[in-house]
Amino acid sequence: MNTVDAKRVLETALICAPQPVTVRELRSLFDDALGADTLKALLMELQQDWAQRGVELVQVASGWRFQSRPEMRQYLDRLHPEKPPRYTRAALETLAIIAYRQPVTRGDIEDVRGVTVNSLIIKQLEDRGWVEVIGHRETVGRPALFATTRQFLDDLGLQSLDQLPVLDDSAVQTSMFDALGLVESPEPPPADAPADEQFDPAEQNDNAEVAQAPQAAMEETTPDHAGGAMAPDVDATGKPI
Repeated sequence: MNTVDAKRVLETALICAPQPVTVRELRSLFDDALGADTLKALLMELQQDWAQRGVELVQVASGWRFQSRPEMRQYLDRLHPEKPPRYTRAALETLAIIAYRQPVTRGDIEDVRGVTVNSLIIKQLEDRGWVEVIGHRETVGRPALFATTRQFLDDLGLQSLDQLPVLDDSAVQTSMFDALGLVESPEPPPADAPADEQFDPAEQNDNAEVAQAPQAAMEETTPDHAGGAMAPDVDATGKPI
């Protein structure tokens, strides 16, 4: 098979794939007749072929995929003006702490935030596919260690944690939320919203505002979430902040 035909096969497979495809999986298209290095070279050529289009070929943590370019998002949102699920500021701060300090325990998160972490916040992030338990710290009570997932990296469009921007100020955290499609919203969700979109007014006092998570270019679908309304963060005496 010549290079042109091989690229056409790769292009078709990646466009039709519902999720990122690994190099190992792509090699099966050619009965392993093409080596990994040859395949990667063809993928790089495909990237160049699509360089001036609204869709780009990228490598993320789970493999290779085609996705719309960030600058196309404003137009795609007009095509699918769906109301996104909302996340509290506490949930977003918790996600940022896990992303940049992982692996961490709930106690570690509480030390940084200065308030008790509601277990429903962790559950929201787990249900979203961004956070998971990777082990337990060998100390009293063996608390669970939380870390981000490949899905989290995929949604950010990154291959590894090493590519996370250096967290030197709040602007970096904001840019990470933007990449995930997380933007702040002063409006609370409607009363009939799904459980994961509801929040406790007391928590709003703690966080000042709620955030919402619209679809990002790389996350075409949003999984259903379980759990009820967010309970407020509390101080050491159990009083809502």
